[in-house]
Amino acid sequence: QVQLVESGGGLVEAGGSLRLSCVASGRTFSILVMGWFRQVPGKEREFVAANPWAGSSTRYADSVKGRVTISGDFAKNTLYLQMNSLKPEDTAVYFCAAREKFGGNWAAPYEYDFWGQGTQVTVSS
Repeated sequence: QVQLVESGGGLVEAGGSLRLSCVASGRTFSILVMGWFRQVPGKEREFVAANPWAGSSTRYADSVKGRVTISGDFAKNTLYLQMNSLKPEDTAVYFCAAREKFGGNWAAPYEYDFWGQGTQVTVSS
């Protein structure tokens, strides 16, 4: 099993920045891809970004491209999501996720094997 714990959420004004962190523990050697998703009440979980656990080839949702950077410090088993120029529509619970496969659709929540508990991001206008 892999355990994921997110942190770094909070309340920020529009145009501001936040950096989310996700610490992985347990069978981290089995992780091949990690990603960030977000969800607002009543809506489906939405892909934000994904990155190979050890490598490049990051992928971003069009809605955040240019404003968000996913990165990892694999020595610390930590994944980050740097979010800049935040907008009220970025308000959501942000989830970290990990998968043990490399292929498939990185943007699909069902492709991920492990999930964190989420951290709330609220952007005020």
